Amino acid sequence: MTTNRVDRTIEALADPTRRRVFERLAEGPASVGEIAARLPVTRPAVSQHLRTLKEAGLIGVDKVGTRNIYKIEPDGLAELRDYLDRFWQSSLATFKRAVEDEEAGR
Repeated sequence: MTTNRVDRTIEALADPTRRRVFERLAEGPASVGEIAARLPVTRPAVSQHLRTLKEAGLIGVDKVGTRNIYKIEPDGLAELRDYLDRFWQSSLATFKRAVEDEEAGR
């Protein structure tokens, strides 16, 4: 994941309403209307949030008849997880060293 892509992904999820849209899609694919029905925002606002999430690579869209059905994009989510996992692994290694040092009396 490039820094530019990471920045766009994190910026996309920084907005609380956008996170709620994303969390709704984690429950399963949905149309704009289905998403808007559960949020205190208009359908056009939901569409804007979906556009931002799509541009960040976090969601995709399937055309079903005349409707757009939005869904989580596993590849985009995997890239974000890989980015965050690097920090997690580093933190675990640091913690392990601290415990080992403490046990060795250092």
